[in-house]
Amino acid sequence: MKRSTLLGTFFFAVFLVSCSTSFLKYEKAEQLKKNEEFEEAVKIVKPSEPAEGTAGTTPAPAETPAPVVTAKETAKSVSKKTEKTAKPAAKAPAKTAKKSKGKVEPKAVPEVTRRQPDIEDDAGFEGRRPVVDPFRVGEEVVHDVHYFKVSAGELRLKVEPFSMVNNRKSYTFAIEIRTSSLFSTFYSVEDRVETFVDYEDLVPRVFQLHVKESGQLREAKMLFDVEKNTATFWEKKVTKDHGEEEKKQQWEILPYTQNVYSAAFYMRNFQWEPGKEIAFRVGNDNENLVFSGKALRREILDTKLGPMKAIVIQPNIVLKGKFKPIGDNFIWLSDDDRRYILRIESKIKIGTLVSEVVSINPGKQ
Repeated sequence: MKRSTLLGTFFFAVFLVSCSTSFLKYEKAEQLKKNEEFEEAVKIVKPSEPAEGTAGTTPAPAETPAPVVTAKETAKSVSKKTEKTAKPAAKAPAKTAKKSKGKVEPKAVPEVTRRQPDIEDDAGFEGRRPVVDPFRVGEEVVHDVHYFKVSAGELRLKVEPFSMVNNRKSYTFAIEIRTSSLFSTFYSVEDRVETFVDYEDLVPRVFQLHVKESGQLREAKMLFDVEKNTATFWEKKVTKDHGEEEKKQQWEILPYTQNVYSAAFYMRNFQWEPGKEIAFRVGNDNENLVFSGKALRREILDTKLGPMKAIVIQPNIVLKGKFKPIGDNFIWLSDDDRRYILRIESKIKIGTLVSEVVSINPGKQ
């Protein structure tokens, strides 16, 4: 991925300005989906039926028991390092304290630590969890993507039922994009990515990308090992120009790193205010980046759903400590506790690509 197209990669928008015809045909398409190394490392269990309730209260899938985290696992878990000192640790001094005649030994006060990592804003959070969860199972935000005021395709941002990923309850976030009938005569796109984000620490463990386009078929998978702080990326693809290709990357990441797809959802957890800057880590393409977004202003956005209160955000990235602007790109979030993505505007080489909300299903209450 080119750093200059980071925002576009979040939503596959860059694919909409290429030229070709119908979907690429490939007789071994099913083999692209197979990845034994990934399947040995990751077990994903999805519920057979949509779960009910809010994201904060929906039970784990019925097929798999709720995750049991042992003390040993807790000590290893990166996410637990950010929370307040556990109760047993707070009581430990009391066991060794000697009684003094006529004196009462003061109780040990648990150490309160700031939400980690330090680069992230902690307003509205308790530890790693947001006080108000913006996500609801069944949520679906649909955008019309247009280029030169012509509808190019449809973008869907979805919160699907919880999954179990390696026995941990996880959000299932999905992004889908499909070209319109008009643009499909030039370039057909039918892409989907699903990223699984741990419910407790909000760190993505896995994403799976399925690309079906005129010029390529591609299957990509990524695994974040939060205990070893490593990222592994696998890709298999076939293109008209280069045929079959495979790639594997592995690199070290920092704790609490997002992937480029989970980042689109993760930014909704923060309390954006005009003038405020929010930052968090993103790992992609053998690099460790920092997403940096600044809230510019509040405004009323005219949409097909009517006027909507919004906050305008300008994103940028930081690579190896250096600020890297990514051009004139803007994101409009709804100015409420759900913070839906209402509009994305990205200036490309020729013209401006705009993705704007046309429908919202808020999900289960």
